[in-house]
Amino acid sequence: MQTVLSVIQASTLYFQKNGVESARLNIEHLLAHVLGKKRMELYLEFDRPLAELELEPLRALVKRRAAGEPLQHLLGTAEFHGRTFACDKRALVPRPETEQLCEMVLAGGRAARVLDVGTGSGVIALTLAAEWPEARVEAVDLSDDALALARENAARLGLAERVVFARSDLLENVAGEFALIVANLPYIASAEIPQLAREVRHDPLAALDGGPRGLEIFERFIPQAARHLRGRLALETGHDQADALAALLAAHNFQDIRAQSDYQGRHRFLFANYG
Repeated sequence: MQTVLSVIQASTLYFQKNGVESARLNIEHLLAHVLGKKRMELYLEFDRPLAELELEPLRALVKRRAAGEPLQHLLGTAEFHGRTFACDKRALVPRPETEQLCEMVLAGGRAARVLDVGTGSGVIALTLAAEWPEARVEAVDLSDDALALARENAARLGLAERVVFARSDLLENVAGEFALIVANLPYIASAEIPQLAREVRHDPLAALDGGPRGLEIFERFIPQAARHLRGRLALETGHDQADALAALLAAHNFQDIRAQSDYQGRHRFLFANYG
């Protein structure tokens, strides 16, 4: 009879052989998901025998994870800034860098009217709306699938009345002026897509591909942002794009342009003011 501990140990080795990072953490999350428990509760039940009805769905999830399917897709959720969001193939899996961007934006002070461009699953817009109850928050994306997921997350978090979601190619369908525009846009050069980690390649291609140089979407976005921004701009970018994008921002009369590093010390974020 297999127990909680023996399954964790065997699956950890299996994941390690198949190149899954944080192997033990992954199997603990999957097992807790199958058993309907919190991960830490497993530590009190190491000797618990597992029935075949529990092992069968777990085996299927373990096989999919070993093949490179993201953990968040298998769980159906992702944690972001202390909240649980629905997560699936309709939008990017939220990443620590984007969570760091939100933390930096929040630290910069409240804004009365906020726009999140390329909202995906809605994590940025919904986080800012939750933290700033008095703010008017709008969010746009070109993908109908992503917008559907974002609206599901808004309902899940009780924020459906607080955030307006709309379909727009960047700011083409946006009206008015904003005190804060935040954008996590596609920034990976097209030729680099096949070399991405297999988990990342499960994300929608349109949410990754930034064009031949990875800068083309920003070259469209920044002039549009200048027409709608009277306040702060916050961008997540490629780790080697800060200089090129800072020059582009300066060419469009943005001021106080500054790059900030992510947890790995890479220039991942750009901030600027306009108007």
